[in-house]
Amino acid sequence: MDWDALRDEFPITRNYNFQNHAAVSPISRRAADAARQYLKHAEENAYLNGGFYKHADRVRGQIAELINANPDEVTFCKNTSEGLSLVANGLSWNNGDNVVTSNAEFAANMYPWMALRSHGVQVRMVFEEDGCVPLERLLEAIDSRTRVVAISSVQFASGYRTDLATLGEYCQSKGVFLCVDAIQSLGVFPIDVKGMNIDFLAADGHKWLCAPEGAGLFFVRKELQGHLRPTSIGWMSMKDPFNYSRYQFEFADSARRYDSGSYNLAGVYALGGAIELLQEIGVEHVSHRLLQLTDRLTEGLRDKGYRVVSSRMPGEASGIVAFFSDVHPPEPIQHHLQTEHRIVIAVRCGRLRASPHVYNTDREIDQLVEALPRH
Repeated sequence: MDWDALRDEFPITRNYNFQNHAAVSPISRRAADAARQYLKHAEENAYLNGGFYKHADRVRGQIAELINANPDEVTFCKNTSEGLSLVANGLSWNNGDNVVTSNAEFAANMYPWMALRSHGVQVRMVFEEDGCVPLERLLEAIDSRTRVVAISSVQFASGYRTDLATLGEYCQSKGVFLCVDAIQSLGVFPIDVKGMNIDFLAADGHKWLCAPEGAGLFFVRKELQGHLRPTSIGWMSMKDPFNYSRYQFEFADSARRYDSGSYNLAGVYALGGAIELLQEIGVEHVSHRLLQLTDRLTEGLRDKGYRVVSSRMPGEASGIVAFFSDVHPPEPIQHHLQTEHRIVIAVRCGRLRASPHVYNTDREIDQLVEALPRH
């Protein structure tokens, strides 16, 4: 793969050394072009001969291919929060049920479950240890009243990658639903909802997919669609939504039952363009390249005296490297990098967090390390 040529897809490279894809990524040229295609047609022709919803179905198929699902198990949502809330609010709960999660989750994967306390549902948090959420602790937390394990595929602050295959197999054996917040891995690390026994999955396009905010995706295993109650109901939830001449309250026989109304079509088009680019490269190639870059970054940081929190063990490492200094506080470093060197990283949970993408170069990784203050 010619990684240097890929940089043409990311005009931000002309302005910044951007290594903050775990926050809000720059939009790829492919994604922007796809959105412009929709906007140009809508500007000049309104909806006439647009085929917008047929195109949305093609994007649905792209998403399904990306996560090894069937297209009728996938639909669109505004963001990860909405998708996770569909699960939390759509399941039936009994007093004394519990949800197992970790104390390292992004808030989007915490508040929907905490809101269930009014139904007598307990939220059990497994605590992070040295930048990891130990799998054995998650398994130990599951008991006969556990209904859902809600976990991130990659933790947003530490970059720890969850062993979803092992977790999914265990959950299936116990009759527990596995609900995954996939926003920090989708598009850059393989996700196989069938092979990993994932029941529900939600993600947004604005991180590693390099698509706009407000264009997300939601997966529900086919056999569970009759058990997960739609909580936001509208005309698009129905089996025959484009028949405007009669009311027939009959939910779609697919994940589209969780739609309520018109799609964010510009976002859907952009999401399709973004996925197309990454699929052309190949997710396996993307993950291999990303681990090369973050291994290089980790080595440079340690050589300079910084403490790296993120696990670099095979199967646990991701595109996120969290680190800190024993001497310098993180916020002034982050500000200095951005204002003086045009290097963009983040501060999360009291640590610096770098998250390069495959179009970043070895030289950009080295520039970040060189620009950090010495101890």
